[in-house]
Amino acid sequence: MTLRWGIVTAGRISHDFVNAFNSYPNKEDQEIVAVAARNKGRAADFAKTHGIPKVFDSYEAMAKSNDIDVAYIGSLNSEHYELSILFLENGKHVLCEKPFCLNAKQTRSVISLAKKKKLFVMEAVWTRFSPAYIELEKDIQNGKLGDIKFIEADFGIVSPDDRSTHIKEFGGGAILDVGVYVLQLPQFVWKQDPKRITTVGSLYDSGVDLAETIILEYEGGKRAVLNIHTQQEFWNKATIYGTKGRVTLEQPFHFPHIVIDVDGTTKEYPLHSSKLPYNFTNSPGLVYQALEVARCIRAGLIESPRMTHDESMGLALLEDIIRRQLGVHFDADDKEYPW
Repeated sequence: MTLRWGIVTAGRISHDFVNAFNSYPNKEDQEIVAVAARNKGRAADFAKTHGIPKVFDSYEAMAKSNDIDVAYIGSLNSEHYELSILFLENGKHVLCEKPFCLNAKQTRSVISLAKKKKLFVMEAVWTRFSPAYIELEKDIQNGKLGDIKFIEADFGIVSPDDRSTHIKEFGGGAILDVGVYVLQLPQFVWKQDPKRITTVGSLYDSGVDLAETIILEYEGGKRAVLNIHTQQEFWNKATIYGTKGRVTLEQPFHFPHIVIDVDGTTKEYPLHSSKLPYNFTNSPGLVYQALEVARCIRAGLIESPRMTHDESMGLALLEDIIRRQLGVHFDADDKEYPW
């Protein structure tokens, strides 16, 4: 049976997701059948661009319809919780863009509702489905790097003034905008929570974080040093250091197409082509998470073994701690959530 996707919001990341999906040659039995946005004209333009047959003028209408099975949520950070809950309550599976929610309390609520409803839900950390990361995980498990002692990763961009990164009411800030990518790397490698977290950084006038350096310390002297910036372009690569050598994930490290292996050889992971341009680097790779969602749903799973609920909770708790250390506070932090 065909798995039917609905796209929630018609913004830039939604464009890239749909473009990656539609241009991929082997999606198996799934398709994008609907899009919803608060501005129906914008949704209609989006549908025309991508050949999507049905347009909804409200998220509620799409959530309550029988036209879709799974929702891709590409909205502002501040809307992730509300929209995830809306679609889960109406019996739809959910793939929600990162950050999953504004804080750990909201994240726990979404996951709890999905479990109650026996529905699939996943934070869209597309990195985990990169062919480069899948091969790297095998190398780590096989001991190719030896005992991994140190990780460094940088993610710096110049965020335009029209980006929600600057705006507190939209759930902006460096840690929620790009921080998940650096935080997920040591989680991916070491499969454990840090025992100590140290953060230094600076804030926008709006009260959200502009940039930070994070040091994560783990058992056995392991350490990760992570740099994030929203007003400075970095060389966005990461290096993993083990007792047998190092591996470098070239820019963009969060979905690399080039990796420098332990022996110094270069590995390449080409991406499929598309007729339409993308907004973000290596966005063709967004399709791999859609393939994983379909695989899990057909297998009767409510979470992906490659991006589990526990891992999303771990990331949310880290993000909360880092925000507190910098003095970033959202109104959502003062509220309690059901389930």
